[in-house]
Amino acid sequence: MTTSPPEPGRLTIGLDGSMAGASGNYIKRLGDMSGVYRDAQAYAQALTEHGEDRVVYTVQEHRNVTDDGALIIGTSTLLPGKIGDEFAVTRGHLHARPNRAELYHCLSGTGVMLLETLDGRSRAVPLTAGEAVHVPGHWVHRSVNTGDESFVTLFCYPADAGQDYELIQQAGGMATLVVADGPDGWTTRPNPDHGGYRHPAAT
Repeated sequence: MTTSPPEPGRLTIGLDGSMAGASGNYIKRLGDMSGVYRDAQAYAQALTEHGEDRVVYTVQEHRNVTDDGALIIGTSTLLPGKIGDEFAVTRGHLHARPNRAELYHCLSGTGVMLLETLDGRSRAVPLTAGEAVHVPGHWVHRSVNTGDESFVTLFCYPADAGQDYELIQQAGGMATLVVADGPDGWTTRPNPDHGGYRHPAAT
């Protein structure tokens, strides 16, 4: 570093995703999710019923520097719901520097971490409070709320990772959908619109 090291960050993290000591936050609303869900008619109906400003998920995070070795720590709170038979999801991403890994630890609720590689592997990892998934580099990932309450995760990843949000959209969505299966269950099925991921520049 060329300057004095920053002060340590003291964080108080709630099971509801609140983070005292956060340095930033953002909100994704229903109007921001155009093209994310396969059922465009169901999405349009949800916009009519709930409006573009309906909150889908919120993120709070703490970051102080972006030097090599620095971390971003935060919480993601994904509200429950469905669009058609798809459960509520985050936009999902591959890191802009694809080899960067990420940790997700479930604080409350129930959900799935949907994971895919550019060469065609797919995993749906269920998570409940106290469980975590270590997402290796080169895996596209998205949170899915399969329950009836907020799905809250604590995440941590390298500050130089960045996010590539366009990768999924350009592929026609992720290769796998997480959908309702009976009154209280979920299952996965192939997304027939998925056309394959482009390969980003290696890092």
